Amino acid sequence: MKKIIFFALVVMISPLMITQLSCNKSIHQVTANIPALNPSNEDTAAGTWKLILLSRPDSFAVAAPAATNSSGYIADLNEIKGLQRNLSSADEQKINYWAAGNVLRWNETMRDLVAKYNLPPYQNADGTYPIPSSANPFAYPNFPFSNPPYAARAYAYVSAAQYDALVACWHYKQLYNRPAPYKVDSNVQAKVTRTSLPAYPSEAAVLAGVTAEMMKSLFPDEIANIQQKAQEAELAAIESGAAARSDINAGEALGRQIADLFIARAKTDNASVAVGNPTIWANLASQTAATGQTPWQSLEVPARPPMLPLFGNVKPFLFDSATVASLRPGPPPSTSSTDMTQQVKMDYDQIKSPTREQIRIVQFWADGVGTYTPPGHWNYIAATDFITQNFSEVRWARNLALLNMAEMDAGIICWNTKYFYFNPRPTQIDPAVKTLTGVPNFPSYISGHATFSAAAATILGHIIPSQASKYQAMSQQASDSRFISGIHTQIDCSTGLQVGEAVGNYAVTRAMNDGAE
Repeated sequence: MKKIIFFALVVMISPLMITQLSCNKSIHQVTANIPALNPSNEDTAAGTWKLILLSRPDSFAVAAPAATNSSGYIADLNEIKGLQRNLSSADEQKINYWAAGNVLRWNETMRDLVAKYNLPPYQNADGTYPIPSSANPFAYPNFPFSNPPYAARAYAYVSAAQYDALVACWHYKQLYNRPAPYKVDSNVQAKVTRTSLPAYPSEAAVLAGVTAEMMKSLFPDEIANIQQKAQEAELAAIESGAAARSDINAGEALGRQIADLFIARAKTDNASVAVGNPTIWANLASQTAATGQTPWQSLEVPARPPMLPLFGNVKPFLFDSATVASLRPGPPPSTSSTDMTQQVKMDYDQIKSPTREQIRIVQFWADGVGTYTPPGHWNYIAATDFITQNFSEVRWARNLALLNMAEMDAGIICWNTKYFYFNPRPTQIDPAVKTLTGVPNFPSYISGHATFSAAAATILGHIIPSQASKYQAMSQQASDSRFISGIHTQIDCSTGLQVGEAVGNYAVTRAMNDGAE
């Protein structure tokens, strides 16, 4: 009987899942044939930009390169010419794929991985639920379950590490000033946009090294695929004439060392204990009930443990942990109050007769099981717009780091608030409220969609001011979608927008002082 109920829930939300899965599958369709990255500004001074974890851009030493007339470098050039003489159409496609931007391609890969692993575990025969374990990631359920908080953190760590790695890369490029192979030897073809940037160390290899190590730590079941992707990116850089083998080797080594720094931080940021345990879960309910409030409860059958109840204790990037409590909003209306009754009635009145446009909005922003999650949706929005801006690789990394640190920190504040108040969903308060999507398995106040979206809209509006009003409108629509669907009350959504904007402003402050502007 339990299994039948579980599958009924899945069938009930499957149209929305299909919509979102089709959206995820279109990630690469949008960028399949875009031209090679052609920066309007090469950001040659990026080696001086403010770092995130590195104390200095030369924290990890990169040895001086061999001269371009040395026997070793001449061998590198011969390798390139030999490869270019025998390129297949598949080789050319891979060169063109990576030429569109390595940060872009790795971000797309991240979104794919998040969507693939965004699957809640199925219950055990006894009605309990298994929990993915990083200590045994290959056993069922596979680690990770890349739900929205996990995804936000994963995007942030990868983007932040990429940014620091490229700032260090730009520092060494200017220090050593060794030109690209296509500039050294006229017989080497330039199959990417020619730039004035030095080639040593290779930015493609720095990104491959740092990203592969970060992704392997976050998605350990994908190690072989991630490593293959990194090798493909590096080979494409060589075949394109943009980098010599020695440029690649130096870049990859630098990237991997910087990844180790971020992985060390991740091991101590409290995320590993965010799932809690049965005692903690029970205490959340009893402590809330002791205040006279109705505590949240899982509406799944059998009841599923709350999603990452201690994620609010994870160490943020943009501010210190003490600031988390200061950004936590005041309480929602009492669960027994007239105000709450009215809030829930508004939900009930809304879902009785949604318009076709409202249903479209709900589906567009659902970002549920099997998708790249709300933070991933904003990465998709950002990347689509960044393509039109002709940013350099290092500026792509900087902008995505700002976005994703804001998304992670917004998730921390949001989850801290959710489990501080442990507020029930409208559907729990009034079972007559039938949502237009599945019911998320965590407390209601405040809305994650609203919080994530406002944080994203705030920093993206700063990065591309001409699009600020569009991002704000999208943020409002994302927030509204959760009220329209009956998942959240209006106060969940409006408060989430306020909190998200406050977090986004921390990212704006960093952007204004990081040296890139």
